[in-house]
Amino acid sequence: MFEAILENVRKKTPLVHAITNYVTVNDCANIALACGGSPIMADDGGEVEEITSICQALVVNIGTLNARTVESMILAGKKANALNHPVVLDPVGAGASALRTDTVHRLLKEVRFSVIRGNMSEMKAVAGSGAATKGVDADLKDAVTDENLHEAIRFAKELSRATQAVIAITGAIDLVADEKKVYLVRNGHPLMSKITGTGCMLSEVVGCYCGANPDKILEATAAAVCAMGLCGELAFERMRKTEGGTGSLRTYLMDAMSSMSPSLLNGGMRIETR
Repeated sequence: MFEAILENVRKKTPLVHAITNYVTVNDCANIALACGGSPIMADDGGEVEEITSICQALVVNIGTLNARTVESMILAGKKANALNHPVVLDPVGAGASALRTDTVHRLLKEVRFSVIRGNMSEMKAVAGSGAATKGVDADLKDAVTDENLHEAIRFAKELSRATQAVIAITGAIDLVADEKKVYLVRNGHPLMSKITGTGCMLSEVVGCYCGANPDKILEATAAAVCAMGLCGELAFERMRKTEGGTGSLRTYLMDAMSSMSPSLLNGGMRIETR
């Protein structure tokens, strides 16, 4: 199933509109190309509806918020909803400031999201539980572990029920859930957190996978999370062999994504259903 999802991305080359942040916009564009998609980044209110209308998916990322782009996100989101296109929300740093948290809740009221992807601290803020964050990083006490896995799964399912979106909570253990089913993903490497934008890049990959597989949003999201995590593992091994650092890891991550194949994904993914 996951191999077919990847094959669809390569075959269809989905055009994905991303209203994202200026810290990671270039990496997001390149990871979309690497995974088989085609990116377009437009954030002016005068064109976002038109751009969204020619795309197969929309990714909304609040990493560098300003009042102008918030309005653009809503315009684009409503247009994507009207066209029944998948819409992905990355609530970067939700809980770190009132502006971020309030913006996320406004977006949730005005736009119907297909997928919400973030770390556990961000997701708690999305749920309105007053979570603390460390800037754009998850608070250590919010880490998903084998000890609190049952509670995290229950939270993910409840948040999916409340938002009517697939919930992707990423960290040492990744959860991809709707209100009935959870995929547990153990791919990835801790050093990925030392590269700015791996979460933003993952949200872009999710947009590409969902844009090519709009009838399988849960499975497409799980496949994207597996692929990104596996790319992190492959990149780390290559970095270690070449005695490189995080700059090399970033490049090798992109290389691994561009070389990802259905057979490689099938052989390397570590995923289970709960």
